[in-house]
Amino acid sequence: MTQHPSTPLGTALITGASSGIGAVYAERLARRGHDLILVARNSARLHDAAQRIHAETGRKVDVIVADLSTRDAQAVVEARLREDATIDTLVNNAGFGAVAPLLQADIEHMTDMIEVNVTALTRLTYAAVPGFVARKRGTVINIASIAAIAPELLNDVYGGSKAFVVAFSQSLQHQLTDTGVRVQAVLPGATATEFWEVAGKSHGELPQEWLMTSADLVDAALSGLDQGEAVTIPPLQDGAQWAAYEALRRQMSQGLSNSAPGKRYGVKTAARAA
Repeated sequence: MTQHPSTPLGTALITGASSGIGAVYAERLARRGHDLILVARNSARLHDAAQRIHAETGRKVDVIVADLSTRDAQAVVEARLREDATIDTLVNNAGFGAVAPLLQADIEHMTDMIEVNVTALTRLTYAAVPGFVARKRGTVINIASIAAIAPELLNDVYGGSKAFVVAFSQSLQHQLTDTGVRVQAVLPGATATEFWEVAGKSHGELPQEWLMTSADLVDAALSGLDQGEAVTIPPLQDGAQWAAYEALRRQMSQGLSNSAPGKRYGVKTAARAA
């Protein structure tokens, strides 16, 4: 069913938009009234997704075929973000994972993961945010993972890269207060997507009660955005647990600089010069 909001929104640029979570974000944001720019490396699936969403929603849908593990492709998307003043939403969804531990992992594959999960996300955000601030409106949605706060679950580089996404998002939330720019970090749990096959494990091997559909994940994430959440964890049943975790982190951060080491280390501090 085609939906035409009375007040059209700006354009949303979504990476990793040809399938899974990214494709659902594209469809949902189009139905909310956004025109779209879809970015992915699989040209055929990307064009199919664009044609389907345009037919179903009537929104304008452009595509950029780009492999964000390369700097040349990153530069193309960065240029669009800098130059297109209609863009008011960036969804940094592109990324991939792994389950292999360090002793079985390939370092080139790990480096590519960092390039997509960390470098591309950072460069695109840096390209988009100055324009958002100048226009006093904009939204950045960064897709992280529960591995950001539970890094023992999967591959070490994957967990580290997603921890970066959360820390990066939280720092930007602090920096961009009162600018009109929102930043949300979304932490999916196990989701029934191609992620698992790429990572080296079929999601069919996981307990079915763990698996969330991409549609439910995105609907919960957008609800969290509407509610003003800075960090949204769709599978977390008790939101008070995250609130307590975050409150303790903020409290502890107030005592992380001190001229003397903690007493538990038994260090006899040298007298300071007058």
